[in-house]
Amino acid sequence: MIDLASDTITRPTPAMREAMATAELGDDVFGEDPTVNALEAKVAKMLGTEAALYVPSGTMSNQIAVRAHCGPGDEFLCDSRCHIFKSEQGAYAQLFGIAANPISVEARLPTVEQLDLQRRPENSHCPRSRLLCLENTLNAGSGCVLPFDKVGELCRWAAEHGMARHLDGARLLNAVVASGIPAADWAAHFDTVSVCFSKGLGAPVGSALCASQELIQRARRTRKALGGGMRQAGVIAAGAIHAFDHHIDRLAEDHANAQLIADAVREAEGLTLTRDSIDTNIVIFSVEERLGTADDFCARLSEHDIRMLSSGPQSVRAVTHLDVTMDDTKQVVEALADVAASLRA
Repeated sequence: MIDLASDTITRPTPAMREAMATAELGDDVFGEDPTVNALEAKVAKMLGTEAALYVPSGTMSNQIAVRAHCGPGDEFLCDSRCHIFKSEQGAYAQLFGIAANPISVEARLPTVEQLDLQRRPENSHCPRSRLLCLENTLNAGSGCVLPFDKVGELCRWAAEHGMARHLDGARLLNAVVASGIPAADWAAHFDTVSVCFSKGLGAPVGSALCASQELIQRARRTRKALGGGMRQAGVIAAGAIHAFDHHIDRLAEDHANAQLIADAVREAEGLTLTRDSIDTNIVIFSVEERLGTADDFCARLSEHDIRMLSSGPQSVRAVTHLDVTMDDTKQVVEALADVAASLRA
């Protein structure tokens, strides 16, 4: 099976497994796991922040960040398509009494004008607008890279209005490779940045929250409260270190494979890319109703030993990653054409 369901399904490489098996260990809750400490230092250096905190998941990293900037009765502004709003169970409300103020956006980013309209006035009737959240790359936007200058413009607007800035950078390294803009330059616009190791980088577990030393100390307390304090976590942190050392540049291969899949979609009658420009490793396309539903299309692909996921009644998502080779991609290209043709017949 060529599995394009997500870039989270990768398996550790033999070299990564070796690094994990030989990792030096301690108790991370006491700050005594040398491998976790080395990972946090490495990530903080790459992003140009004072410190970083290793956590089990990107969802936990994002929620810790939201809590660091907001309290009960506060709200954050975000793109209505973003992961924090769509795919984290409203944890900010469940756990912390924080509200989301989502903005409907068709382009890659909201505009300053949209933010101005959504920001709450300072009075006792309204939640307090305390935080702006952005996501780069934007998962629901076919993995698009945010425009760097526009990101700076929005973050300056937020700062001028006394709002903190958080970046969900689950696939930030994909944006770095695609744009050529260093991670530290992206991170410089934000107070907190989350990066994930278990997606395109191919490590089995974990994300990191990067920020100032003072904020990370507070974040460490929230991680503990959420049950995210880990003990001999160096076993998994070693996989993330290996990924940082060996799997960043190769993300360009995933991007190239995604372009081949996007080209096949463009050429197949009855299929249409949701976003014509594919920047990184995510391809989302719509299936015309005359060909059936997205589930029908995915079922037919599975007969060719290819797995994609429906992301809506007529929408299909394919994600390239470490375990998908160029030869695999060529098989996917052929199967897309064959399935689309057979469903038209």
